[in-house]
Amino acid sequence: MQCVAQGYGLIEGPLWDPARGLYFSDVLNGGVFLLDRSDKVSQAVPKRRGIGGMALHEAGGLVMGGRDIAYVRLGDGHTRSLLALDAIPGATGFNDLTTDRSGRIYVGSLAFRVFSGETPKPGHLHVIDLDGAMRTLSDGVMLTNGLGFSPDGKRLYHCDARQGFVRVYDAKPDGSVGAWSKFADIGEGGVPDGLKVASDGSVWVADAHGGRVAVFNADGSHREDLKVPLPMVTSLCFGGDDLCDLYVVTGSRGGPSDNCGSIFRTRVDVAGLALPPARVKVS
Repeated sequence: MQCVAQGYGLIEGPLWDPARGLYFSDVLNGGVFLLDRSDKVSQAVPKRRGIGGMALHEAGGLVMGGRDIAYVRLGDGHTRSLLALDAIPGATGFNDLTTDRSGRIYVGSLAFRVFSGETPKPGHLHVIDLDGAMRTLSDGVMLTNGLGFSPDGKRLYHCDARQGFVRVYDAKPDGSVGAWSKFADIGEGGVPDGLKVASDGSVWVADAHGGRVAVFNADGSHREDLKVPLPMVTSLCFGGDDLCDLYVVTGSRGGPSDNCGSIFRTRVDVAGLALPPARVKVS
């Protein structure tokens, strides 16, 4: 794997924009950054911390998590909240997110402050509909993480980092989901973090304690592990013109310094799925 950027506290939310390159966040130090196609990094959104997931919006800006789910217009930084904390009793923030073909936003809420030493409490899975209304779809998620849809849009995968496995739900045309079942165990001591789905239906999961990306076949069987040079693997993203460039992002825990979070890139033999832009109302 080639290191293409480094020097961050905890990188999350990698998002491929075919027109610009790879967006990513630094959860601890704040800010959203752009790694362009020449591997130069610039700041896209200053200061905002705690961003665990992002998506493009058809209006031209970014949707991002953190203290709320927000739409941020690039250029002037104009921000509009799409889902506020007070809409969900007991919520402390939002982590990773994804979109479906219709442009709905699926996101998990947190019910405790992850880095504070608080006793873990279960959060929920929510969907933001195109008209901006929110529905709660599932509960009992101890630490919500990566989300992604199967190629046909009929299954939604969802990592629970504190329970060590990936959930799967049957996704319905109206944006709701059925009861969840266990899709795959990450393995003893593993922590499933970010998640992406490839065009062949395989599910690629970042292992935040394992220094790897674990790849599972569509039936949940383990296919292979991709080793990563740093131990805290937080998320991943397919990019490049053919979506066969795999970007893997890390935090600093277990590395040589407090700000050694890095972005690695390697070529893989299966293309990823493009994330549909969000179409939730912003005005």
